[in-house]
Amino acid sequence: MNKINLIISREYLTRVRKKSFIIMTILGPLLFGALMIIPAWLATREDKEQKTIGVIEYNDEDQPVPDSLMQFKGVIPDQEYLKFQYLGNTRLDDIKPIIAASDYYAILFIPHNVFTTGTVELYAKKQPSLSVVTHITKSLETYIRDAKLLKKHIPLDVINSARTPVHLKTIKLEKGGFEEQKLTNLRRGVGYISAFLIYFFIFFFGAQVMRGVIEEKTNRIVEVIVSSVRPFQLMIGKIIGIGLVGLTQFMIWVLLTGGIVFVAQKAFLTPQVPKTEQMAPENLFEPGTPSSDKTTPAVKTQQSELTGILADIQNVDFVAILASFLFFFLAGYLLYASFFAAIGSAADSETDTQQFMLPVTIPLIISIIVMSSAITNPEGQVAFWFSMIPLTSPVVMMARIPFGVPWIQVFISMALLILTFIGSTWMAGKIYRTGILMYGKKVSYKEIWKWLRYKS
Repeated sequence: MNKINLIISREYLTRVRKKSFIIMTILGPLLFGALMIIPAWLATREDKEQKTIGVIEYNDEDQPVPDSLMQFKGVIPDQEYLKFQYLGNTRLDDIKPIIAASDYYAILFIPHNVFTTGTVELYAKKQPSLSVVTHITKSLETYIRDAKLLKKHIPLDVINSARTPVHLKTIKLEKGGFEEQKLTNLRRGVGYISAFLIYFFIFFFGAQVMRGVIEEKTNRIVEVIVSSVRPFQLMIGKIIGIGLVGLTQFMIWVLLTGGIVFVAQKAFLTPQVPKTEQMAPENLFEPGTPSSDKTTPAVKTQQSELTGILADIQNVDFVAILASFLFFFLAGYLLYASFFAAIGSAADSETDTQQFMLPVTIPLIISIIVMSSAITNPEGQVAFWFSMIPLTSPVVMMARIPFGVPWIQVFISMALLILTFIGSTWMAGKIYRTGILMYGKKVSYKEIWKWLRYKS
């Protein structure tokens, strides 16, 4: 046991003292924090560029409509930084010189058949922003829908009362009774990030195990080491030592990323004071056109969805998620690291490892594919079975856990993963014992099968 401890200590200290480890340990939280903070910060920044959009209409004869007869005049309400000017008697052919010779952000063309086709055209100098397009389309959709209903002699008060937004609440049956499921998008995000990190760490640190074995084998250092240490002890020490390096780096990332996000959230993502109500133009709807009120709802600045997630993140049971992550990360890493160690011992260079990498990488790739299904449907049969299979459970189960997986399923998945790790370690040890001292020979699957059958 002392020899294994020495190997673990050597592997751990050698790697944590490297400049690459220190640099990535510092840069990792900065990158993760930037990925979380920058989109939220950008979403809270308003586009304060003043925009003016001209609006022209054509009648049934494909002729421009005079200003006094424009049916859609005032239908699209102005916003603080977005104004609409209605250009009567303006032909479609005049749009290009109007845009080129003026400060118009764009020209909106409304054809006479818009009530049947639902198509309008926006001529702009540059790509319009999503908020501008959404504001125009939603305003026109509401007006056209209401106008069609009025033509069917449906009373205006009936039309207005039919506008009822629907908010779906998910109530899940738990042991203590029914419980409302909240923060679904946040749970999906946590599940995705956790599962992807496990996938990344398994590949990254597993590959380090393989490269370390190949390097020692190529430099013939292993011949000196195995003279005083059994090959199995060397393999276990190397796997555990590199695993502790990964665990150390991950814990530092969690602490630093959490601190960076907390500080940045307080500094840059504080809620903004709601703006005063913005009244719609008095002529928004002419007599006989659909409208329930001449005022639009209060226009308030809201934090983006990502900002809301950052604010509600404290409501998630991160203790259970972090504990599950640590187990599935360590168990998944130990399982695959034994495979990578066996592959490294059977090859003389990284080029020779390609023929053995495919059977190891396929389950990990499948787990990433199934992870998408597990996030959208965590109780589905596909997600359930792949979260039980040990080769895919570290990734898939981690994607399910934020949604509240029954603990009996989690414990079964853990038990199967531990048993598979013990079996894979025994199998990898037999391959490692023989392959670590074999040089200059192209190893095949048939040769590896013979190594597995050698008696200890």
